[in-house]
Amino acid sequence: MRLFIRTLIIVLAAGFIGCAVLVGDGLIDDIQPADAAVVLGSKVMPDGRPSARLQARLDRAADLFHQGTVRFVIVSGGMGVEGFSEGRVMAAALEEAGVSAQAILIDEEGNTTRATATNAARIMKERGLASALVVTQYFHVSRSRLALERAGISPVHSAHAEFFELRDIYSIAREVVALPVYWLSYR
Repeated sequence: MRLFIRTLIIVLAAGFIGCAVLVGDGLIDDIQPADAAVVLGSKVMPDGRPSARLQARLDRAADLFHQGTVRFVIVSGGMGVEGFSEGRVMAAALEEAGVSAQAILIDEEGNTTRATATNAARIMKERGLASALVVTQYFHVSRSRLALERAGISPVHSAHAEFFELRDIYSIAREVVALPVYWLSYR
C-alpha cells in the first residue's frame, strides 16, 4: 500500500510539474520577425464562422501581420464535420481583418499538428521562406513548435491566442501526455 501511495504521489507531482512547464512555455511568447505565421486550425461553427477559439488565433495572426512581424500567414485546417474547410474559413476571416489575400497561404490538408507542420514546411520551401511564428492556444505551442522544427523549419517562434475556456484543463492534461509521446515518435 505504501508503494502505491508513493507511486501515486510521484505520478501526480510529475503531472503537476509537466502542466506548469507546458503552460509556462505556451504563455511566454517568443515573438520575433518571421517569414510566415503558421496558424493551426480549430473548430468551425455550423454556420461557417470560426469558433471563438479559432477566431482568437486569427486575431493574433492578423495583429502580427499588421505589425509587420510576419510577411505571410499560413492557415492550416482540413474539412471539418460541419462541412467547411477550416483553411478557407480562416483565410476569409483574415481577409475580413484586412490581411491581403496575396499574403494568405492556405493548407486544406492540415488535419493534425504533424500534417500542418509537414504542409507548412512544403509551402514555405516552395516560396523560399525559412522562419515561422506558430500561432495557436498556449497549451498547444510546445508540440506545434516541435512539429514545425522536426519538419525542417528553423527558427520557429511562437505567439499564443488570447483565449481561455474551461475546456483548457482537459487540453493541458492531454498535451502533458501527448508531448512526450510525440517527441519520442516523431523523429
